[in-house]
Amino acid sequence: MAEWDGKSRGTVFGFKVFVFFIKNFGINPAYALMHLPVPYFCLFSGKNVRGLRLYFRKRLGYSRFKTMISIYKTYYTFGQTLVDKIAISSGLRSDYTYEFNGEVKISEVLEMNKGGILISAHIGNFELAQYFFKERLAKDSISIVITDQDHEDIKDYLGQFVKKETHFIVVKDDLSHIFEINAALAQNRIICIAGDRYLDNTKCLEETLLGKKAKFPLGPFYLANRLNVPVLFVYVMREPKRHYHLYAQWVDYKQGDINNLLKKYTESVEQMVHKYPLQWFNFYDFWEDKK
Repeated sequence: MAEWDGKSRGTVFGFKVFVFFIKNFGINPAYALMHLPVPYFCLFSGKNVRGLRLYFRKRLGYSRFKTMISIYKTYYTFGQTLVDKIAISSGLRSDYTYEFNGEVKISEVLEMNKGGILISAHIGNFELAQYFFKERLAKDSISIVITDQDHEDIKDYLGQFVKKETHFIVVKDDLSHIFEINAALAQNRIICIAGDRYLDNTKCLEETLLGKKAKFPLGPFYLANRLNVPVLFVYVMREPKRHYHLYAQWVDYKQGDINNLLKKYTESVEQMVHKYPLQWFNFYDFWEDKK
């Protein structure tokens, strides 16, 4: 997984253009504008495109033509989620509709008063979960663990528009984030963490996903199993007409069996991927097919 370095791509100028369009022309024109940068990424992001091609061809069995179209659509859908994140967080939440499946499970976890762990994936738009939680759960009940090391100038610029309404725990090299996670659980917080990316030189596990073995970070599954707290799989998926669908699934697994928990996770991710194939946003050779 050396091809993924923990950083997101983009420039301040690019974000300025889309913020300008959203503020002055609306959300739909911003979507339309996304057709300009998408061809660039399709043509010049070789490693990322190769990862998507292998995903569609080898994992989903698409034809070459359908794969080409799907790569373009995936980039475009990803662009729409970026527009949505900026729009929703800057006051246009009412322009979207939302659907909740299993949200009562999250409330039940909080009522147990021992904290809990929500494991998600880089599919859909999980960053929007904070806006789902804001109006439906107790204040300060969610902590989201993030690993993306976005460029500081981009974060500083977007900070003018994106309101951070949820507590974030940033993964650090010195592992101090582990102490933050333990402290949050002790405060009956729910920890949200992605289970499908690891960085080089970190421990990982292997399990089958979409028919082939892949590597997954040890951390989320070790924490959930070691701390003996409730575990849910959660996804926020984009649907047509500015509609978002939150799924929360309670996980019953063999306590002490970390591989059993991982297996249930990969089965859950597969279900989401088959339902939303264009929202697989791991833009690299996830299965290390190499060709």
